[in-house]
Amino acid sequence: MRHVLKSTLLASTLLAGATISAKAETLNLTVVNGHPPIFLWVKHLSETFIPTVNAALEGTDYSVDWTEAYGGTLASVGGELEAIEDGLAEIGGVPTVFEPTNLPLQNVTYFTPFGSPDPNLILEVIDNLHAEIPGMAESWHAYDVEYLGGGFALDNYLLMTNFPVNSIDDLEGRRIAAPGPAVNWLEGTGAVGVAGNLTTYYNDIQTGVFDGVIVFPTAAAPARLQEVAPHITITNFGAQYAGSIVANKSWFDAQSETVQDAMREGARAFSAAYLEEQAQRIEASMNALAEGGGQVNELSDEERARWANALPNVANAWAEDADGRGLPGSEVLDAYIAALKAAGVDLPRDWSDR
Repeated sequence: MRHVLKSTLLASTLLAGATISAKAETLNLTVVNGHPPIFLWVKHLSETFIPTVNAALEGTDYSVDWTEAYGGTLASVGGELEAIEDGLAEIGGVPTVFEPTNLPLQNVTYFTPFGSPDPNLILEVIDNLHAEIPGMAESWHAYDVEYLGGGFALDNYLLMTNFPVNSIDDLEGRRIAAPGPAVNWLEGTGAVGVAGNLTTYYNDIQTGVFDGVIVFPTAAAPARLQEVAPHITITNFGAQYAGSIVANKSWFDAQSETVQDAMREGARAFSAAYLEEQAQRIEASMNALAEGGGQVNELSDEERARWANALPNVANAWAEDADGRGLPGSEVLDAYIAALKAAGVDLPRDWSDR
C-alpha cells in the first residue's frame, strides 16, 4: 500500500509539473536605449529594472528572455521612441530631451530653466503631472507607447568651456552645445547655441567644433570633459526631467495584468535605484572634475537672475505652441511652476507669469 501511495503521489506531482510547464510562457523582450551602459540610466536598466521584473514574475506563469540593445546597437540616441513605436523593442528608456517636438509636455523643465537643483523633486513633480493631467500620459499614446511610471532626472546642469566665464558677457560669439531644448538657455546671451549630445561632446570640443557645452556633472566626469573644457561654471540651470521607462502600447495592452504589474514595479524600482546612486555620484563627480584639472567657478545669484531674465519667454512660447497642437501646455506649465513654489524652490524668474 505504501508503494502504491508513493507511486500515486509521484504521478500527481509529475502531472502538476507538466500542467505548469504547459501553461508557462517565456516572453522574448528587447529593451533599448541609444546611450552606452556607462550612463546611469542605462546601467539601471540592466541592474535594476530587468532584475526587478524577473523577481516579480517568479512563481507566475511568465518569465522573460531579455535582449539588451544599448549604445546604438538598435537605435541611436533620440531614436528610441521610433524603435518602440515600430515594435523593434518592447521596452525602452526614452530620453525625452531629444523629443521636444514629439513629446513637448515631457520637456517642460527644459523650457523653465533655473529651477530646482534636486533631481528627486523634479522626478516626483513630473510623475505626479502624468497622474494628474490626462494629456501627459495620453501624449505618449500618439506613438503607441505606454508610460510605465519610471523616469530619470538629470542632476543640476552647469556650463563647461575652454575659456573662463564670469558673466553672460563672456559668452559673446562663442559656440556652445546643449541637448535638445536646452539650446534655448543661450538665447539673449550672445552665445551661438548648437544642438549636441553627450556621445560627441569630447571630440567636438577637442576639434574646435564647440567652445563649450551645457552638461550635468555625473555625465561630464566619466566623459572626462574637463580635459577639453577645463572651465567649469556652476550656473544652477537646475535638474531636468530627461526621460521615462515606457513600453510599446499595443504589446503592453495585450499582456496579462501580472506582466503589466511587473513592468510597472520594475519602472518604480529603476527610478528609486537611479536616484539613490545619482545622489552618491554627484559630489564624487564634482570632485573628479576638479581633481582632473577643472577650474570651478559659481555664478553669483545676481548674475544667475540676470541670465534668466535675459532670455526670451521661452516657457510661454512653448506652452502656446503645445496649446495650439491640442495639448495642455499652459496647464502643465502652471502646474509645474506651482509645484516648485509649493516645494519652496527659489525661482529667479517665474515662468508662469505671462
